[in-house]
Amino acid sequence: MTLRDFANVNAALDTANAFKFLTGKQGEDRYGTAPIRAAYFSLAHTLQEATLDTLNGFIHAWNYPNQNDVLYSEYGSVTNFRILTSSNAIVELGASINGRDVYDNMIVAREAYAHIEQDGYSSQLIYRPPIFSGPLALNGTLGVKFAQAQVITQDTWIQNMRSTLAI
Repeated sequence: MTLRDFANVNAALDTANAFKFLTGKQGEDRYGTAPIRAAYFSLAHTLQEATLDTLNGFIHAWNYPNQNDVLYSEYGSVTNFRILTSSNAIVELGASINGRDVYDNMIVAREAYAHIEQDGYSSQLIYRPPIFSGPLALNGTLGVKFAQAQVITQDTWIQNMRSTLAI
């Protein structure tokens, strides 16, 4: 993962007229802080944090001008991307030509996808308490029923930046 990779994805999203999720934040007169740009979201694996630390221009979340702007699991930002990390991000084990792990860094713009509720159907919470009168009815049931669909509204606003770890 390099600064050039981020620049290429940024160019593709900007060329497709994608909407950024967040507005930029001005710098404050505090030691060690830096302004952050308006940004798209990127999801990276936690194993990529060391690679992100070495990128030129990478700003750690603890260096944001205002800590109220830090999102849950946000690691930092680089150029026009706010990077969230998770150990649940996609890793393809041994998928590179050299047998190295390949990390899928999903990058999305605002309004690239949506949830659509169908037929005005509202969600229902279903609960049946356990019955203690016999040995066969000692379980309870809790469930949610709803009708919705996910849709990609603009597929050019979703990018997958694939990378391996820096050696």
